[in-house]
Amino acid sequence: MRPDRIVLVGVVSATLTACATTPEPTIRTVEVKVPIPVPCAAEAPPRPTYADSPSALKGAPDIAERVRLLLAGREQRDGYIAGLEAASTGCR
Repeated sequence: MRPDRIVLVGVVSATLTACATTPEPTIRTVEVKVPIPVPCAAEAPPRPTYADSPSALKGAPDIAERVRLLLAGREQRDGYIAGLEAASTGCR
């Protein structure tokens, strides 16, 4: 055999051998935090009877009284929503 063929065969076999060996896989432990659903024990506040109910608005004698009823109903709703949000903060 000629020397250049011997070198060529050596290079090809070395290349094939290098491609055939794979490095050993590294094993590593990874901690993953998974959220777990928790039942909510908070109770919602009782729903109030609002001042701006349809019957109260119909019975109002003038527009000024209707506006007062609507503003009072708005304040009641804001208080009720604040109570709901306070009760639900422990559930998050």
